[in-house]
Amino acid sequence: MTSSDCPFTIEDHPHLLPPRRRELFERFTEETLALDSGVTRHFLKLYVAFKAETNFVDVVPQKARLRLSLNIPLEALNDERKLAKDVSGKGRWGNGPTEVSLYEDSDFTYVMGLVRQAYEFQMGGD
Repeated sequence: MTSSDCPFTIEDHPHLLPPRRRELFERFTEETLALDSGVTRHFLKLYVAFKAETNFVDVVPQKARLRLSLNIPLEALNDERKLAKDVSGKGRWGNGPTEVSLYEDSDFTYVMGLVRQAYEFQMGGD
């Protein structure tokens, strides 16, 4: 499930430590790892990577939000609410041309639907 060969842990991400943010991140982790038994989580210096074959979503912890970097082109994403934006060429941390924010009061289920699409896109599904 998690990678033990990474030198970083959740403790290296101070924006993940406040109780409400930690709870949100743990819920996100649980749902993301549940997408498939092959999904792994890796704590890196600047973000947390969730991988299947390669990263499909990276979590960049920020003071006010979790910035999710989705490895799916914006035009391939079914985002009826237009929450995601194209950040290709903008020099952001994380892999992927599409970004969406996750806040404690976000519609968690909707955002997880976008994450699932990034996973399925990577795995060759529709």
